[in-house]
Amino acid sequence: MTFFISYSFGFNAKLRTDLPEKDLNKDKTLLNVLQPFLYNYTSYSSESLFNPENILYPKPYPVIEQRDTVYYDPDNKEYYSTESTYYSIDTLKMLSTDHKKLSSKAEGMLDILGFDDKELEKRIISKKKIGDSTEVIFKGVQVNPQYDEKMCIFLENKFLFYPLRKIPEHKQQYQNAVKRYNLLYQYSQDSLLTSFQKLDVLFKKYDIETQIVPKDLTKDVFYYRDHHQEPLNAIQNTYERKDLKDKFATLDRLFYKPNYLHPSIREIFFSAVIGVWFILFLLYLIWNFTRKNLSSDSVKENA
Repeated sequence: MTFFISYSFGFNAKLRTDLPEKDLNKDKTLLNVLQPFLYNYTSYSSESLFNPENILYPKPYPVIEQRDTVYYDPDNKEYYSTESTYYSIDTLKMLSTDHKKLSSKAEGMLDILGFDDKELEKRIISKKKIGDSTEVIFKGVQVNPQYDEKMCIFLENKFLFYPLRKIPEHKQQYQNAVKRYNLLYQYSQDSLLTSFQKLDVLFKKYDIETQIVPKDLTKDVFYYRDHHQEPLNAIQNTYERKDLKDKFATLDRLFYKPNYLHPSIREIFFSAVIGVWFILFLLYLIWNFTRKNLSSDSVKENA
């Protein structure tokens, strides 16, 4: 028992010495920020990964989608189409103790927003009481992401390559979205190039086969940023995606879910332990039986 457990503890300690948790989180963060640039080109057609509801930054994002059905012929329900409208997700806090103050404040806010109280009721997403106030989350101004010049497909993804521990995922998603937006629209191209060069070092560190050339990938990203409608089937981001994912899954398990008795030896280990105890128990029974016989013989001789 002590051999197996001490070996596992030693292995875990060596792993954390060679790759401290801080460095592992730094690598995860880099991959989380750059993930939308690294998908296989077939993934860019996925609505679940890339859609306006995944844009988290800047304002007025994030948005919520409202789908409406439009019938071409009211008498024939078979011919119809769906239209998507996007609204910003806004928050309004109002006092809930005083109805008059509530009404007056609400009316003032609604005038600023440009719609009446009935329209607000239609647009309410959720209501929540916090102390003596009521927080109303509602659909605000209409947004058109498809016509927004500073919105490209690389920002329409909020998913993480591998989440960091002890930090809420929604917080990580937002922080990554800000960094990604800055790399695309605020900083010079050299900043993104530097990030891809760090990525190249990361691939070598984890022994991942790659054909990514940081300079070429940077050019591709900025080209597709400015050409919204072009399919990304020529983006030069080929690398062994599965191997990288598997290695991080293994590291995460070794870091946070250490298995001190590996499944491959568990059956043998417990069989050996039970076997040894069974043999010892038999020896004890034999020794005890023999001792009793000897005791009874000695008593008879004395008698």
